[in-house]
Amino acid sequence: MRALIQRVSEASVTVDGSVVGAIGPGFLVLLGITHDDGEAEASYLARKIAGLRIFEDEAGKMNRSLADVDGAVLAVSQFTLYGNARKGRRPSFVDAARPEQADSLYRRFCTLLRAEGIPVAEGVFQAEMQVALVNDGPVTLWLDTAELMKT
Repeated sequence: MRALIQRVSEASVTVDGSVVGAIGPGFLVLLGITHDDGEAEASYLARKIAGLRIFEDEAGKMNRSLADVDGAVLAVSQFTLYGNARKGRRPSFVDAARPEQADSLYRRFCTLLRAEGIPVAEGVFQAEMQVALVNDGPVTLWLDTAELMKT
């Protein structure tokens, strides 16, 4: 799994002119899923994101987590995180999981984040979405379980 995490002061997702998910301070998480991903990757990533300390404390150090700041997550499934543009000008998405697998793991990831005590708003899987955000910092992180979970 790949997650592009942006620390935000607010974020929302609109589908067909209606806001379907919105948060105040927290993380916008764009989530990509590949063929080999499963429960272990979803669980690892949910725990990792819930515990990330990238909010500033009184000393200005990134030392606070979502729970410490009463933050939330807006999770948006994004197969393009597995786009490969090494050849030609049009990316290949063969590394992205099939929709059936991706939808199930996306939902599982959201459930696991909620189990960590994090409020989660969601986009709509496979919908044409407009994502709006105010990046706070800006702070943006890239997490890839293929790298993070190596032994």
